[in-house]
Amino acid sequence: TTTTSSGDLTLQPGTRVVKSAIVAGGGGGGHERAGGAGAGGLRNIEINAQGTVPITVGAGGAGGTCSTLGGCGTNSSFDSTSSTGGGGGGLVPSTASKPGGSGAGGYAGNTSGGTGNAGGYAPSEGNDGGDGLPGVNASGGGGGASAVGGNATPSSVGGDGGAGTDVSSDFPTAPNSGVYAGGGGGAASSGPAYITGAAGSGGTGGGGNGTNNGSTGAAGTTNTGGGGGGGG
Repeated sequence: TTTTSSGDLTLQPGTRVVKSAIVAGGGGGGHERAGGAGAGGLRNIEINAQGTVPITVGAGGAGGTCSTLGGCGTNSSFDSTSSTGGGGGGLVPSTASKPGGSGAGGYAGNTSGGTGNAGGYAPSEGNDGGDGLPGVNASGGGGGASAVGGNATPSSVGGDGGAGTDVSSDFPTAPNSGVYAGGGGGAASSGPAYITGAAGSGGTGGGGNGTNNGSTGAAGTTNTGGGGGGGG
């Protein structure tokens, strides 16, 4: 069963253990020289459950503007077991990227990416965002469920989003080929022209691409937990 909206789920009679992939909402990318947003946390686990259980499907975070951060995604849960929303991307001049299920990439004015696995789970629900490089106006990619976000490079290339996780071996009919929670690509620019640097690509599993032309980064793919790309 695939559920993309919140509500109650009635399990089959006699059910005692459920295998579930819980994917939280991905973060929203920041606007200016911004790091890619972190993917929503992904937990592929067995849960003791019976009867009717509540399900919460977390929403993705809003993309940032010239004056606001990218928003963090919201948590998802199956009964009392949760995964953490992805970290939202920071923006120039001084607002750090956020932690989350996976952390957002560091933006060009603050090199450190946000930390992942905010819920402190084992196995981990996600990874850290990559680092930005302020001297070249390039930002890190957001963390994904399977990999950290890529770091920005000295040649003004934004980091790629971290790869998501393929759960198709456990859920063969899952949408999106069973791959979820990819990080958003980091933005890049070359000063006011916003034309030279190459932006990072979104990670597999729904991560949005970054931009390098002053526009908003691409949103993560709906219902994948993918993080949004950073705006140039």
